[in-house]
Amino acid sequence: MNRPIRRTSIVALIMFGLLLVNCTWFMVFRENQLDARSDNRRMRDEEFGQNRGAILVGNTPVAITEPTDDRFRYQRSYPQASLYAPITGWYAFDYGTSGLELTFNSQLAGTDDSLLVRRILDIVTNRMPTGATVQTTINAKAQETAYEAIGDRKGAVVAMDAKTGAVLALVSTPSYDPNKLASHDIGADGTASKAWRQLNDDPDRPLANRAAREIYPPGSTFKLVTAAAALENGSDPKQLWDSPEKLRLPGTETDLPNESPCGGAKITLEQALKVSCNTAFANVGLSLGADKLRTQAEKFGFGSRQLLDLNGAISRFPDNPNASQVALSAIGQFDVAASPLQMAMVTAGIANDGVVMKPYLVSGIRGTDLSLVSQTRPEKLSEAMTPEHARTLQGWMQTVVNSGTGVNGKIDGVEVGGKTGTANTTPDKPPYAWYTSYARSGDRTIAVTVFIEEADIDRNDISGGRLAAPIAKSVLESLL
Repeated sequence: MNRPIRRTSIVALIMFGLLLVNCTWFMVFRENQLDARSDNRRMRDEEFGQNRGAILVGNTPVAITEPTDDRFRYQRSYPQASLYAPITGWYAFDYGTSGLELTFNSQLAGTDDSLLVRRILDIVTNRMPTGATVQTTINAKAQETAYEAIGDRKGAVVAMDAKTGAVLALVSTPSYDPNKLASHDIGADGTASKAWRQLNDDPDRPLANRAAREIYPPGSTFKLVTAAAALENGSDPKQLWDSPEKLRLPGTETDLPNESPCGGAKITLEQALKVSCNTAFANVGLSLGADKLRTQAEKFGFGSRQLLDLNGAISRFPDNPNASQVALSAIGQFDVAASPLQMAMVTAGIANDGVVMKPYLVSGIRGTDLSLVSQTRPEKLSEAMTPEHARTLQGWMQTVVNSGTGVNGKIDGVEVGGKTGTANTTPDKPPYAWYTSYARSGDRTIAVTVFIEEADIDRNDISGGRLAAPIAKSVLESLL
């Protein structure tokens, strides 16, 4: 009689042991995985009801949490919604998070390991956890100036401190109102759902972050990279390059034209940059080859993800292009594609005597008691050019602004260098308009890139910097 009882007891003990192991496994090793499941409504309800920390521009909150009387207890809101939406992103019950709300979710929610002491004190005192504050690098005046200047055009503006990599303005238009997505009126017919459908159905794609998370043909602004590659690979600044009116692309029956006279059959790179001569730069590209162009582009940040604060896009230079494709790539066409952020990095690197700094958007994280939890320190990405070559290219960019295609970006009494650009899209659409520039005043060096997706004016007006250059000028003036 005792033997069956003992066997039953052993089986029960083993089963309880396995149950304990299974519970321990789920609680210790699979907790984060289970918490992150999209169908875990309990965790979503709990997280959505947290008192999230603020996102600041200067001392002004651009994302805040306020108490409510509904089941979620707290409402996330955005006081200057469309102005900062590409930066803050949204915080929605059914549609997750984006922007800084996503990247710094654990800090804003107060669950990050860096806030462990605060979390323990909250548990001991039975207080509702409060999230940390995210401090951005954005300059409010520059952001407002850029947003107003670009107006209702589709495009983007990025401003950077060339010496540190701090992003001072980041605008993407058209923008959107994240307050509607953060609404507690959820469900199929709720405010949040209607807003989500409307935003995703909008052909203008307001949810697209054109400044950092989208890439486009950079057109003639890429000639800065080609010029840098020429200097870094031994080209004499006074060397003359063939600049015919048309260049037959190797292996094709297609001619590459110039948009305006280049100033002679043979010209220097400075002259070619000044008037944006396609055929001269195509010949430079053919002389250098794809590998040297790609290497130079990568030194400026192409081929790797930039601005991790927003999970920025990877700009690209094509793999294994043939000779005609190399010629087109040298002027920023074919499969070359870059974000406005990336072209701001190129300009900043040149202006910073060849040193490219890693871009960043968050300067620090502060706890609920305002103590500094973490701080971003400027970090060098690469040395894209020697200081001597960078200063030579700076001089060429100043020529572009003083007497070339970028005269609309000139600021009296301030050193300004720039480069205009256009890029072909599809035959039924106007070309993209670009302008990238830097300005130096005292110990400050600022880079600004403007991208206009649909300029709706003649191509010649775009290439002359009619629209993009004045926008960059106004942003630079606001910062200097």
